[in-house]
Amino acid sequence: MDKIIIKGLKIFAYHGVNPEEKEKGQNFIFDIILYVNINKACRSDNVEDTVSYANVVKTVRKIFTSEKYNLIEKCAQITADEILNEYDEVFKVDLTLKKPQAPVNADFDYMAVNIIRSRVTD
Repeated sequence: MDKIIIKGLKIFAYHGVNPEEKEKGQNFIFDIILYVNINKACRSDNVEDTVSYANVVKTVRKIFTSEKYNLIEKCAQITADEILNEYDEVFKVDLTLKKPQAPVNADFDYMAVNIIRSRVTD
């Protein structure tokens, strides 16, 4: 299976359990792997024959900033769901959502969740 990889996508948003996280906001970082078949695009060299990563970034930004959630687990789920709903060519999404400024009294690079969601086929 072929992959399109979006790594280190930084989006400022207002998610978190603490009130100040919803007021001040913070950066979140996405690593997204889209499982697709890119054979047609490899032959045609036409963006219409693949999943445009620019469009996926727009989708992620739109869904991730449209509401405020408590948990990054929820944010990851709605983002993966929207990718699968909007892009029929994507068979599976492997999404890691990092919260580098999580309000935890410790020295760390980031806190994160990773989810893998696949298209349900009938």
